[in-house]
Amino acid sequence: MTDAMGERSARMRFFAPDAALTPYVSAIYLNDIETGAGPRMADMLHPEWANLRFIEGDAGVASIGPGEMRPVPSCVLVGPTCHATHFETGTIRSWGIGLLPLGWAKFIGAPAVDFADRFVDAEADPALAALTAMRPLLRDPDADPHDQAAVINRTLLGLLDTAPADDHAITRAHAALSDPDLATVAELAGRAGISLRSLDRLSRRAFGFTPKLLLRRQRFLRTLGEALLDPNARWLGSLDLQYHDQSHFNRDFCRFMGLPPGAYMARPRPILDAAVRGRMAAAGAPMQVLHRLDVQR
Repeated sequence: MTDAMGERSARMRFFAPDAALTPYVSAIYLNDIETGAGPRMADMLHPEWANLRFIEGDAGVASIGPGEMRPVPSCVLVGPTCHATHFETGTIRSWGIGLLPLGWAKFIGAPAVDFADRFVDAEADPALAALTAMRPLLRDPDADPHDQAAVINRTLLGLLDTAPADDHAITRAHAALSDPDLATVAELAGRAGISLRSLDRLSRRAFGFTPKLLLRRQRFLRTLGEALLDPNARWLGSLDLQYHDQSHFNRDFCRFMGLPPGAYMARPRPILDAAVRGRMAAAGAPMQVLHRLDVQR
C-alpha cells in the first residue's frame, strides 16, 4: 500500500527445509518489511512454536502477552508461546527458522518451559553459538535468497551429527496434538506411548507447556487458522469440534489473544496476513503450529 508517508509493505517468502530437517524445522522464511518514512508497522502474532530470527534493520519492540514492550534483539530466539505477541517493527530484512518441538530438543537442548512466552538475545548465549554463527552469511541484501536459504539448510544439517538422538515420544505426542479428534490428556499419553507423569515432564521439556494447556491451545489455533484463511466466514462455522459452543471459544480467544474475536478480526494485520498466505502456499498450513508430521516409532 502507498500513502503520504511513502511505500509500506510486508512480504514473506518461504523456503523448504531439506528433507532430513523436516522433523525439526517447520519452515525457513525471509521477511521483508518496508515502512517508508512513516511510523513502525504494528501487528499481533498468535501463539506459535519456537523461532530463531536474524534481523537487519529496525527490529522494533515487542511483548508476549500483556506487559510493557521491550526492544527486540537483532538475533532473537523466541520460545514457544501461549499468548499473542504484540510487536512494532520498522524497515527490516529478517531470516527466520521455525523450530518444531523435536527441533527444539535437537538444536536448543534447554528445557522449553524455561523459554516459554519469552524472547532472548541468541547471540548472548554461548550455547547457541553454533546456530548464530550463520548470521554473517545472511546479511547481504543483494545475495540470492535461495543461496542464503541453502546456507541455513547446510548449517542445520551439519549440526545433526553432534545433536542428541531423537526422542520419538516427542514426535508421537506432536503428531497426536495435530489430530483434531484428540480430546484428552490421557489419550495424548496413550498416543505418545508414555505414562501421564512422563507426558507432563516431556511436555514441559520439549513443548514448553503442560499437556492440558497444549490441547487447549491447539483447539483454539485450529479454529483461528480457519478464520484467517476466510475472514468473511462466520465463527460458528469454523469452530473446532472440541468446542461446546461459541462462548467456550470466546473464552479461549481472550485467554490466548488478550481480546475478543470481533475486536481482533477488526484490527489491521499487514504482516500476519502476508505470513498466513505465504505459509499456506508453501507448506499447506496457515500456521506453524498446524503443520502435520508423520509418526516415528
